Amino acid sequence: MPRFRKKPIVITAEQFTGTGIDPAGVSRRTPDSLPYVVTAHEQRVYVVPGDWIIPEPDGVHFYPCKPDIFAATYEVVE
Repeated sequence: MPRFRKKPIVITAEQFTGTGIDPAGVSRRTPDSLPYVVTAHEQRVYVVPGDWIIPEPDGVHFYPCKPDIFAATYEVVE
């Protein structure tokens, strides 16, 4: 099976806390205010506190990433 390496890119991301102002890309379902993002595939994906919200390359859509996956995949850029 072929192997691949992720391209070294710098992303912006904001952690969803569930309190205060929601990060860019987070919408709320009515009438219960459940938070979600819409992906590039036009899927509504619900988010929970701790999830990281990452913009898709198109700059319009977003996707969530669980904290453990985010920590294993990304590092802080100074």
